[in-house]
Amino acid sequence: MNGLPRVMGIVNVTPDSFSDGGRWTSTKAAVDHALKLVEQGADVLDIGGESTRPGADPVGQAEEIDRVAPVIAGVRARWDGAISVDTMKPAVARAAVAAGATIWNDVTALTHAPDSVAVAAELGCDVVLMHMKGEPRTMQADPRYDDVVGEVRDYLAARAEAAMTAGVARERIWLDPGIGFGKTPSHNMALTARLDVLAALGFPVLYAASRKRTIQSIDATAVEATDRLGGSIALALEGARRGARMIRVHDVRETVQALKVQAAVVSAGPIGE
Repeated sequence: MNGLPRVMGIVNVTPDSFSDGGRWTSTKAAVDHALKLVEQGADVLDIGGESTRPGADPVGQAEEIDRVAPVIAGVRARWDGAISVDTMKPAVARAAVAAGATIWNDVTALTHAPDSVAVAAELGCDVVLMHMKGEPRTMQADPRYDDVVGEVRDYLAARAEAAMTAGVARERIWLDPGIGFGKTPSHNMALTARLDVLAALGFPVLYAASRKRTIQSIDATAVEATDRLGGSIALALEGARRGARMIRVHDVRETVQALKVQAAVVSAGPIGE
């Protein structure tokens, strides 16, 4: 590990997100929550107005803008750090950047609309390209791969190349393996264990496994999303150890503390010294 990865705090301005849907639907509540995450140590805030949980229904473009743009503007008025918009729609990304966002986090890796890559290049912001097999409503219906690590790597390498060809600067591109997006628990564990394969492409990696259902597949008692703190931290630490440069989480304070302790142990030297 070369330094601590950045921690991205999740702010869902949605009624139906899998973990905290409905908690921050007013602009004031969402802005207050976002600033609380900053106080807890978040380096980046990821603000989303459309749930991408398995089975989620899509949200109209205008409604999504109405959800996220005021929150981004409200946070930007009180904080000068990095703000990400979690959207697949180019028009939402454009409105978000106009409101103060500096990162476009796209679960479709700029494939949702024909002009996605062109808009990303036009905006000049950082872009997170994530792998998803299928789309949110159906992605968990028996996903299959011959080689999940290789297929995800090759897909993201191709999407990064497409983005650069369209004019997105290489240094603006992040890659996300898409834990839980069209993957079984065994796929998720394989991608986590071989995160170095993705990092070897030369782009910084974002790792996002916070509170996801794959934790319940390992610990059956973790039925509710809020029961998965221990598993979330374990996966965050593994993601960091295996090359992730940013960790996307709900529980910022606890994750920041865990990463600091892990870094202290690593700096003390290898086993046997």
